[in-house]
Amino acid sequence: MSNLLRGLNPPQLAAVTLPPQHALILAGAGSGKTRVLTTRLAWLIQTGQAGPHGVLAVTFTNKAAKEMLTRLSAMLPINTRGMWIGTFHGLCNRMLRAHHRDAGLPQLFQILDSADQLAAIKRMIKALNVDDEKFPPRDIANFINGQKEAGLRPDAAEAWDEYTRRRVELYREYEAQCQREGVVDFAELLLRSYELLARNEPIRQHYQGRFRHILVDEFQDTNVLQYRWLKLLAAGGANLFCVGDDDQSIYAFRGAEVGNMRDFEREFRVDNVIRLEQNYRSHGNILDAANAIIKNNEARLGKNLWTDAGSGEPIRVYEAFNDTEEARWIVEEIRSLAAEGLARREMALLYRSNAQSRVLEHALFSAGLPYRVYGGLRFFERQEVKHALAYLRLIANSDDDGAFLRVVNFPARGIGARSIEQLQDAAKNAKVSLCETAQGGGKAAAFAELIRKLKAACEGLTLPETVEQVLVHSGLRAHYQTEKEGQDRLANLDELVNAAANFVAEEGRADAEGELSGDLAAFLSHASLEAGEHQAGEGDDALQLMTVHSAKGLEFDVVFISGLEEGLFPHENSVREDKGLEEERRLMYVAVTRARKRLYLSHAQTRMLHGQTRYNLPSRFFDEIPEGLLKWLTPKLARGHAAVSGGLTFAPRRPAWAEPAPAAVMRRTAAQETGGFRIGQNVAHAKFGQGVIVNAEGAGSDARVQVNFGREGVKWLALSVAKLTPA
Repeated sequence: MSNLLRGLNPPQLAAVTLPPQHALILAGAGSGKTRVLTTRLAWLIQTGQAGPHGVLAVTFTNKAAKEMLTRLSAMLPINTRGMWIGTFHGLCNRMLRAHHRDAGLPQLFQILDSADQLAAIKRMIKALNVDDEKFPPRDIANFINGQKEAGLRPDAAEAWDEYTRRRVELYREYEAQCQREGVVDFAELLLRSYELLARNEPIRQHYQGRFRHILVDEFQDTNVLQYRWLKLLAAGGANLFCVGDDDQSIYAFRGAEVGNMRDFEREFRVDNVIRLEQNYRSHGNILDAANAIIKNNEARLGKNLWTDAGSGEPIRVYEAFNDTEEARWIVEEIRSLAAEGLARREMALLYRSNAQSRVLEHALFSAGLPYRVYGGLRFFERQEVKHALAYLRLIANSDDDGAFLRVVNFPARGIGARSIEQLQDAAKNAKVSLCETAQGGGKAAAFAELIRKLKAACEGLTLPETVEQVLVHSGLRAHYQTEKEGQDRLANLDELVNAAANFVAEEGRADAEGELSGDLAAFLSHASLEAGEHQAGEGDDALQLMTVHSAKGLEFDVVFISGLEEGLFPHENSVREDKGLEEERRLMYVAVTRARKRLYLSHAQTRMLHGQTRYNLPSRFFDEIPEGLLKWLTPKLARGHAAVSGGLTFAPRRPAWAEPAPAAVMRRTAAQETGGFRIGQNVAHAKFGQGVIVNAEGAGSDARVQVNFGREGVKWLALSVAKLTPA
């Protein structure tokens, strides 16, 4: 027992050894929450309060679940195989597999990842002759997922106008199509599992009696339906141990509801709220900046990060003339750090919007610096892999129309769009699957026969042997061998066979009759679940580029946060949305706390975004960080102000290589001046505060300028009336 608890700080120890009751653990960034969760689990088992199969632990990624199992195996001499530790989707899939009849699903139901779901919706829209411009498939997918995540079936969905009523009808048609084909999407996994528990009392009582301890990671990221699912399981008297950080709730756009933490505290009358505030990642100045930013949010549960690692270095700030200069400066700084011996893989360059990455990537490419965009195309999303999986899906379930359409003419078999359209019409009229319809004759009959032969040939084979059979007899291997760039695709197909072998070794189960079906269905579920997660592959010593959202859960020795300008970070949309600014502040808090040793903040006075030049004010986050924590790398005179000398206004200071010829400066200034002011100049207004001129027109008494006042918005002002002064 002493070995298990050794090294825990007092709050961690208190959380791990809590008596059996509901608890909320507010775990700040870098405070050791994974250790607390895993040690709590081990402590419950070692003290006899729960058996390995009497605990349910929910994580938000498969990676986190695997890490928990690995740590648990190292702590206790137990077999962790079969324990209920996984993601919401993974656990719901497991529950539905065990009770597929009660859930109204076929035994070998397949899971649609987001791309498959979109394809299914496009197919439905085309079959119903719906205008896809008025009802874009992606919008319909978002609507359907949103309804499901709120726990609403079509009959319960609210529709106050004709447009929404039509979307609800499409939701109903989509449900019927999925049920007919024996497939479920990600949102359906959770909703169907929730309905199974809510409507079937014996099954609900079984799981309520089995799981007496429920542990939840990243609780701040749960949505409404996930919280309801947890409440249903805990209603039989189980103890909920929820770990999360309301200051790191940044997924509202995915349906995450930060209010679940307060609701849990109130509804379950949680007496034990333990704050993990000691940070083991970052130096003091970085944490002080994060604390200073986040304290401006209201309705926080409240905590303050601290460390005993010392203050560390000041936070470096750079103001660039434009986004190109900002990118070049970042490149030079990275070069210097690498020359000092710091590994590039320990440096991360963060940005708020994907649109920012082009300039940064161009500068890195031009400088010959290796970099990797975190969250690129994942293995199970690659074209050749999805083709192979479609064949496997058809072997498991020949009624899967989505898989049928993906590969019926791949490799090419001379089955054109017109033939497929006729096949779809016939299948719709007969109310049967495309594969069954194809057996009636025509060009697609040979494909239906190929699927039948493949299924027969795979009987009695192991999962890896089945994958290999499919790759050969489907024609995929031969097809990519003839492609000019096919070697990489063939390597990925080989890796799919390896993935199947590894899956069987780690997760597979031998069916009583030696049938393949169980392993194949589980492997296809695994592939869909993996495709739904953002995971990075292994890379060389390369700089890591990513959005701030992608950076959550990661940490680096050095972090650059670029584009810190009003309208960009915080994003301009946040000002218009309810509580949007608070989410942006949480996003900045996450970005800052990714840094262990050194943090850089940069912004540009002008930036090209979506083909247009934007004149921006520095982000309000600079004002929220105490000045004593910041070290400005650019002259203070240029920071947010235009220099005024002898009645002439000049652009803020720039490096020599960026300075145009003097004559060009004079021509540009003359062309842009209106009433003594120019575009790009910083000005001050008595009511609206500091702003930057972004447009100008007219002359004399008709002269007016358009000013971006940041928090106050963009306004046109007549110079004869407005009392503007150079800032």
